[in-house]
Amino acid sequence: MAKDFYEILGVSKTATKEEMKKAYRKLARKWHPDINPGNKEAEQKFKEISEAYDCLGDENKRKLYDEFGKEGLQSGFDAEKSRQYRQWNAGGHGEYQGQAQDFGRFHSYEDLFGDIFGRDSGDFRTKMAGPGRDIEYEITIDLISALKGFETEIAIQKPSTCTACGGNGSDSGAGASTCPACGGTGQVSVSKGPMHFTKTCAQCRGRGVFSKSCSRCGGTGLVNQVDKIRVNIPKGVREGSRVRVGGKGEPGLNGGAPGDLFLVIHIKPHPHIRREGDDLYMDLPITVHEAMAGGTVPVPTIDGRVNVKIPPKSQGGQLLKLKGKGAMNAKTREKGDLYIKLTVKVPKTDDQEILETARKLDPLYEKDIRADIRL
Repeated sequence: MAKDFYEILGVSKTATKEEMKKAYRKLARKWHPDINPGNKEAEQKFKEISEAYDCLGDENKRKLYDEFGKEGLQSGFDAEKSRQYRQWNAGGHGEYQGQAQDFGRFHSYEDLFGDIFGRDSGDFRTKMAGPGRDIEYEITIDLISALKGFETEIAIQKPSTCTACGGNGSDSGAGASTCPACGGTGQVSVSKGPMHFTKTCAQCRGRGVFSKSCSRCGGTGLVNQVDKIRVNIPKGVREGSRVRVGGKGEPGLNGGAPGDLFLVIHIKPHPHIRREGDDLYMDLPITVHEAMAGGTVPVPTIDGRVNVKIPPKSQGGQLLKLKGKGAMNAKTREKGDLYIKLTVKVPKTDDQEILETARKLDPLYEKDIRADIRL
């Protein structure tokens, strides 16, 4: 039997969506192929983890999986007909009499459908046309790049269509003949009770012809390879944002549409700027003279340097707002503000004349500057 998705992620069947995500991220970081280059075990683990989260992270897929197992996730699966079949069995029909609740010799819907379609149930699961799975890939960028947006190339290892056979799994150089079982259609009809299915022909495995399997992919139509992909990171992405790259996930089955690639964005902290919502905050050092007399100083922003007026008699910790110089909101396309916090820098000196001049400033304070400091 296939491994249970909950067991793969190490969570209980009552786990919340956030618990699922936390478990997935932890395991994905541990087993990601980029962190374990050349490790086949890590590659297989990462595939299992991605497949499990793709199902359990989606509310609708999770419900189908809980009720029917992996069969409920297949393209074209009819949940209502499956429930009818269960009721039909419960009524004492056919060889499955009395097995509706615990499946008797069947341990899951996967086993039950395997019996309906022949013990090689892999044909039913893998040979139907269907969309490819989505892929998540974590990427870490700096804050400035996140604010400005950029285009880059990433290299990820993922299943790709075999170029030797074009994804059909057969050796084009070998002779082939029309399959007599399905007449070349690749499909045969099967009926069980009230249910009517079309299943992949077991003799030709859905190809409609007999031919030798592709030597490169072993007949699966897929090979693992590193794929270089150009991606565009839009302006204003935040920590945890998911950027969709359409059609760059796993290839579809039997001509089905490919899945999508989702980039999960992580952002490194910046030494001088921090983001809160769509606003940015920056500490700006100024001299004692600039604080007292005012002045104009250059300030770097995402859009380039701007000249900022420092008001006379400015105090340390005072905030100045530069409207529209913050981060762009990816949804509204509007920009937040940049808040500049003034920090008065005192020169480091032992010059007695300068220290005496500074002492003469003490009487100019209107009151005790620490009068409001109480515990």
